[in-house]
Amino acid sequence: MEKKTVVIDNGTGFTKMGWAFNPEPTYDIPTVISDRQNKGNVQVSKKEHSELDFFIGKEAYTKNNDMNYQLFKPMSSGIVEDWDLMEKFWHRSIFDYLRCEPEDTTFILTEPPLNPPENRENMAEIFFETFNAEGLFIGVQAVMALYSSYYFQKMQNQQVDAQLTGTVLDSGDGVTHIIPISDGYVIGSCIKHIPLAGRDITKFISQMLKDRGETKKFPIQDLERVAVQIKEKYGYVSEGDLAAEFAKFDKKKEKKDGTIELSKKYKKLDFTGHDNKQYSLDVGYERFLGPEMFFHPEFLDSKYRLSIVDLLDNAIQGSPIDTRRNLYGNIVLSGGSTIFDNLGERLEKELNNKINGRIEAYKLQSGINVKPIEIKVTANPFQRYAVWQGGSYLAANDNFRYHTRQQYQEYGSAIARINPVVQPGM
Repeated sequence: MEKKTVVIDNGTGFTKMGWAFNPEPTYDIPTVISDRQNKGNVQVSKKEHSELDFFIGKEAYTKNNDMNYQLFKPMSSGIVEDWDLMEKFWHRSIFDYLRCEPEDTTFILTEPPLNPPENRENMAEIFFETFNAEGLFIGVQAVMALYSSYYFQKMQNQQVDAQLTGTVLDSGDGVTHIIPISDGYVIGSCIKHIPLAGRDITKFISQMLKDRGETKKFPIQDLERVAVQIKEKYGYVSEGDLAAEFAKFDKKKEKKDGTIELSKKYKKLDFTGHDNKQYSLDVGYERFLGPEMFFHPEFLDSKYRLSIVDLLDNAIQGSPIDTRRNLYGNIVLSGGSTIFDNLGERLEKELNNKINGRIEAYKLQSGINVKPIEIKVTANPFQRYAVWQGGSYLAANDNFRYHTRQQYQEYGSAIARINPVVQPGM
């Protein structure tokens, strides 16, 4: 009998969830909950769940104009901040979206790197005490992404290390992490992060639209939604020469009728406003300036000066010396904010320039020849769902082990502090 397994990847901005053994999640919804102002009065119970007066995902946004409801975000920078709200979010997810019976279901949940052990215990208490789940496994998001990348490369008939070693660049809506992993274990002391990600790119694009007066052409209430559409539909990473990129947009051609034709780099965004009217605007520099945050974070916040290339290099250089070549040779992109065109290519190029420059300087200084370091950045068509997909592949592994309800009843929530690593090549 095939075991029933559900994978839930909760992110700051979006939650991906669905049944394991599939290549993509069934649902990808905003991690938001709309609850009554006195949210503490609503009790979560398995029974009568359909009558509970709170809503999640896109449905939560429909309550925006109802004065009795308030919109809450239970997570920030990848960490659960409000466990009561998170429990309610999971409740709707399990019973209304996935429509599963927890007593017969094993759940694979994901967590950010360096998630406090107490948070794992909270997860175990909620899933075993409230939902009476059959089993629970909590996997580090970066390891799940590496798992997904392993199987993707294997399906492409590429030679790949079966020992789960690589560096994951994970950027979602709330935070960007760089996580070196060796043999399936996170090298915790070398993790780097910047609290800049998709949400900050959206804010940056919104400000650019305001500054150039585009918000006079459509209702201000639609600004964030428009910025998200621009980011997701037209955003890309430049080759690195910003002056040359600006010049591409500044090329204009006068037509025979005297009108000016904009560069083909400009795109037109047509959309329906919240008032159901049609609007249109030209999309220009924001196409590449938003994603440029990976290489010039000071554009978004002057506190941050190190580019993603510097952080990647620092994370790997801080790792044990015998792991570094493998960490450089398997850099994996994960998360919705890494799907911009040309991101992987530019990362690879700039890392090569940085490392080759260092090697050449060492050769000149010491006279010793050093074997070149191969740098490989791996993109995946499913990298927006890479973490979820990794959990799905994990469930299909014959060696997959999880904590059972019986173990929880015998040993308590402390069992969730440790979850076994399963090598894909086993």
